[in-house]
Amino acid sequence: MFQHPLFKIPFRYGLIGGVLGCMVIASLYYMGRHPFLLPVIFDFRIVIFSVFIFLCLKEVRDYYQEGNLFFWQGMIGGYVFIGTSAVIGSIFTWFIARWDSNFLPSYISRLQQQMTGFQKQIEESVGAEAYQQQLAKLPGTSALDLAGDYFLKSLIIGLFLTIIISVILRKQTQTQ
Repeated sequence: MFQHPLFKIPFRYGLIGGVLGCMVIASLYYMGRHPFLLPVIFDFRIVIFSVFIFLCLKEVRDYYQEGNLFFWQGMIGGYVFIGTSAVIGSIFTWFIARWDSNFLPSYISRLQQQMTGFQKQIEESVGAEAYQQQLAKLPGTSALDLAGDYFLKSLIIGLFLTIIISVILRKQTQTQ
């Protein structure tokens, strides 16, 4: 089953995308921009996932499925890619947070600065009680929390991108 192109090709692209994501995480962090404090609309995974999901589904469709790609095949292929890439990025995130003694503390301190700087706006959107709870829980953030955050956000970003790209690339030969 895992030798089927619908699994093999997205898995290969997922490995490449995961390594590329790890390189972006490390690059952003060592350039002074913490990768976990970027706004969602500027998340690097949107570009990486879009390009690689498109390329892997197009390859499966054109070279292995005789030009046919059903929506469900696109979803499966996209999520094989997303799962592989998310696992690699999560493991790397956990590793760098454990290895670099400043990665996690810099995340916590910068997020605390952002939260206190925009306290009124945050309290208006989520409520004062929720704001205080999140601010109190922030110092207890662990490397595993960051890895889980990376994994979950990857799945959410990937869901929307996979749906869109699967619809765009679906192609069925007409029976007569």
